[in-house]
Amino acid sequence: MTGRSRFIVVLPLVLLAVGGAVVATTLTRNGGPQEATSSTASIGGPFTLVATDGKTVSDQTYRGKWLFIYFGYTFCPDACPTALNNIGIALEKLGSEANKIQPLFITVDPKRDTVQVMTDYLKSFDPRIVGLTGSPAQTDGAAKAYRVYVAPQKNEGDDYLVDHSAYFYLMDPQGKFVNVVAGDVPGDQMADKLRKMISHPGA
Repeated sequence: MTGRSRFIVVLPLVLLAVGGAVVATTLTRNGGPQEATSSTASIGGPFTLVATDGKTVSDQTYRGKWLFIYFGYTFCPDACPTALNNIGIALEKLGSEANKIQPLFITVDPKRDTVQVMTDYLKSFDPRIVGLTGSPAQTDGAAKAYRVYVAPQKNEGDDYLVDHSAYFYLMDPQGKFVNVVAGDVPGDQMADKLRKMISHPGA
């Protein structure tokens, strides 16, 4: 973590253009809706990144699994550890149903988040969470495909924060966007939401 204790508000208002629809979501530390939905799916797309085991993976690597994707970074002081703890609790609550889901943690800070840094960081969380990093072009491309807000703070050296949206993106086994869930949703509630969305993806 950085030495800073001040929390940076992620983004007051984000407009996600999803097909012909526009979804407004408030992304703050303490407020905002927990979900955003749309009738069409322009969120998501191809990516090629490096997993914490050193292997190159793509979106095609995980076909057949429900992907639950969070974009963040290891030096994040608040939102990221909260989100990763919550998905860990959710996976435990889901029991055998969790086998259908692959949680991914994609860095928005590839400058600092090397494979080794990601590996060490994720040891504190559920081992089923796979960390992905890559070149700035690769991680930026993935973030843009998922309409993720990312804004590194001006800095000198390696002590800086990165503002970013704080949502999990649920993609179905064919790679189509289903919904988002806020990272600060408690784990037991997150499990309930996932169970419902996976059982009734069109609901």
